[in-house]
Amino acid sequence: MAAILLDLDGTLTDPGIGVERCLRHALATLGCEPPHIDLARAVGPPLREVLGEWMAGAAEASVDEAIRLYRKRYAERGLYENAVYPGVVELLEGIRARGWRSYVVTSKLEVIAVRVLAHFGLAAYLAGVCGSRSGELGRKQDLVARVLRRESIAPDAAVVVGDRHHDVSGARACGLDAIGVTYGYGTREELERAGAAWICDDPPSVLSVLDGLLGTN
Repeated sequence: MAAILLDLDGTLTDPGIGVERCLRHALATLGCEPPHIDLARAVGPPLREVLGEWMAGAAEASVDEAIRLYRKRYAERGLYENAVYPGVVELLEGIRARGWRSYVVTSKLEVIAVRVLAHFGLAAYLAGVCGSRSGELGRKQDLVARVLRRESIAPDAAVVVGDRHHDVSGARACGLDAIGVTYGYGTREELERAGAAWICDDPPSVLSVLDGLLGTN
């Protein structure tokens, strides 16, 4: 049975407002002048990578505290400052109707990802969720490898769908092809450079590519 490994932020939901507000809260609380928040840079990479770049030269403990502040506000408010992209529910319904399994694979903390998916009514379409755990870097290739191992999924029976180069490179590192999507926070050029096998501009196009790749039951 085919497995579709879906990114969350920028692929299923648009978390931009919540991400920006949580980043500004964390940085301002620590007395850092919040920079211009480039959401194309902030949504997708592991949180430590994003904050570490903006807090260059800061002690590791300060970065840890910024992550804690971000996650506290996100858990309380930020996860609701979010929206499901048009066509995503139909994509998930289409995957399920074809007898394939959907998994979310995200660098977001797994416990938070589960809450987001439940809140927006997406959890019922999924066979599982694989996110980062406290203290992990949340590298996409590690997460993809984990779900393949945990669910006994063969690489040639799975495909990754995501909006950033991390999704594509993580898939390729594990021997999977990737479908890049441009309606999130990554550009077509970014996805092409990372080696996406297909690039789609909307969720219906993703389902069309999957039909061509996997066939319909």
